[in-house]
Amino acid sequence: MKDIVKKQQDYYYRKAKFEGYRSRASYKLLQIQERYRVVRRGDIVVDLGAAPGGWLQVIRHLNATAIAVDLQQIEPLEGVTSIRADITAPETVIKKIQEIKGQVDVVISDAAPNLSGVWSLDHARSIDISRSALKIATCVLKTGGNFVVKVFQGDLFDPFTREVGAHFSFVKAFNPRASRKQSAEIYIVAKRYAGKREA
Repeated sequence: MKDIVKKQQDYYYRKAKFEGYRSRASYKLLQIQERYRVVRRGDIVVDLGAAPGGWLQVIRHLNATAIAVDLQQIEPLEGVTSIRADITAPETVIKKIQEIKGQVDVVISDAAPNLSGVWSLDHARSIDISRSALKIATCVLKTGGNFVVKVFQGDLFDPFTREVGAHFSFVKAFNPRASRKQSAEIYIVAKRYAGKREA
């Protein structure tokens, strides 16, 4: 009951209901976009962990094409192609994306682990998911493409940020206003993918 009351009192929750977004998370992507312009008109954008579809709605409002990846069923949206797949099995996801579009302009991920309440475990799981997202991004992005991924802050955050920086010429950590104050989430915004290196 307390959680329901908190949601009803939450500014972005109420704003999402009023403006027709599927989740308050839509405003996080809008604020990332406002600051960093990661998505351009006409881009092909892969949204990893896309359910319930709040970020997909933003992508469509930006006049970009979306490919949604999630194990959950996503209510259909015009201009969105859905892939039922587990992003922690990146090889499968990469193959399916490449079958649909080959290379894409942007990869974004707002995915998070189911919380256990044990912080070190939740942080490590968050990094694992983010690392899977990075692997997918480095296999499907066009050279010059952009990447956005949610990460929980902790001792593995800086090493992971350096991993991202090995592939992109611009990397910043960003905390959108729409993130809850008590949340440890933060977003890594990476731009200008350097391209896949030869083995």
